[in-house]
Amino acid sequence: MFLKKKVLCIEDNIEVGNMVKEKLEQRGFSVQWLLSGEGAEKEILHHDVVILDIMLPGLDGFTIGRRLKKVAPMIPILLLSARTSIHDKVDGLQFADDYVTKPFQVDELVARLKVLIRHHSLGTDECIQWGNHIEVNLNAQTVIDKHTKEEIILTGKEHQVLLYLLENGNQILPKEKIYEAVWNESFIHGDKTLIMHIGNLRKKLELNPNKPEIIETFRGIGYRLKRW
Repeated sequence: MFLKKKVLCIEDNIEVGNMVKEKLEQRGFSVQWLLSGEGAEKEILHHDVVILDIMLPGLDGFTIGRRLKKVAPMIPILLLSARTSIHDKVDGLQFADDYVTKPFQVDELVARLKVLIRHHSLGTDECIQWGNHIEVNLNAQTVIDKHTKEEIILTGKEHQVLLYLLENGNQILPKEKIYEAVWNESFIHGDKTLIMHIGNLRKKLELNPNKPEIIETFRGIGYRLKRW
């Protein structure tokens, strides 16, 4: 099963925490948000990557980060802080895998998280195959054309639609359910947004988009992702 990558966000600023959680979930991540480091050592084992603020109530991010690395050395940590001094960055990167300063762009944060997850997934890749031409790396969350050996680039929404179909592989999913899961709003009868994204995915994934073998249509109902 192609699961959402799980992010543990430790951030005491309500505005920043809400924004990070909302924006990452819109991009297909699953986010657990803690206001302090309390309980983080138990929770980290259930996540793929950690976003850690430095200025926290109680123990600071440096102390928490070092403890987390002892518990789960293979899980990457990204420090997120308003501190911009070289000294702070050097101290943080003694244990953390990346350091992003506030204010930051969400697209940059997402890109850095994906790189961390991809690098720490090397050697533990789990893949599924579609026919003889598509390979999906479940850990790195990449789609590869096996003929060209190149990654097939998907837009954010295309990735979310594919992710949702993968999580429910071989199930016939009503179009309304897919739309509401991806766009987080009620489906309006006659809306062509999902149809357009399914069409784009087929152009990128299918050998013959006019005769799809990966994403099947069930007229009047919805779609199913075929699993080999």
